[in-house]
Amino acid sequence: MTKQSTARLDRAAVLCINGGSSSIKFALYHAGETLERRLHGSIDRIGLSGTQFAYREAVDNRQDTQGIDAPDYRAASRFLLDWLDERIGLESLFAVGHRVVHGLQFVQPQRVTPQLLDELRLITAYDPDHLPGEIALIEAFCQRQPKLPQVACFDTAFHRTMPRVASLLPIPRRYDAAGIQRYGFHGLSYAFLMEQLAHVAGPAAARGRVVLAHLG
Repeated sequence: MTKQSTARLDRAAVLCINGGSSSIKFALYHAGETLERRLHGSIDRIGLSGTQFAYREAVDNRQDTQGIDAPDYRAASRFLLDWLDERIGLESLFAVGHRVVHGLQFVQPQRVTPQLLDELRLITAYDPDHLPGEIALIEAFCQRQPKLPQVACFDTAFHRTMPRVASLLPIPRRYDAAGIQRYGFHGLSYAFLMEQLAHVAGPAAARGRVVLAHLG
């Protein structure tokens, strides 16, 4: 895949970003009638020794792994944007979707705006391991491609429909009255698993009692 060939996708390329506490995973999809993954990769051990960047292209199965200098999330973000611009051309992107671990009050995907970023900054104390890096990634794309639409998808949204009894913590009810509640995470992964379960085993199975395991 070359920068010139990818640009001919007529801005139909969608980039998905999964920012972890010390990693960034990404995948590029061609958004036709069905999503077709063209490229995926990761940066691992950000801020640690032995930081590794790896990628694989689907068209010719080209792949590579290399050590990089990424002492923090912002450095890793700059490296990734420079690499993507060289490889595919950032102008070929139609949109970027970000997995954001904690949404607090947000229960639906949100278009990234300055107001949304301000609200995410206010709640970084709830998830100091993930939110600062995820915000840094979003800001890096904003600086490089200000008009590129970005969407934040929240890992907590899937669990907001839990029954009341499941959202309660085993602590005195006065804390619940003050707003302290249980949040579930890895919701985007669970949503995908439920879709696949319905596809493989049928809708009835997905509506039954299901045990899901998120193995990390």
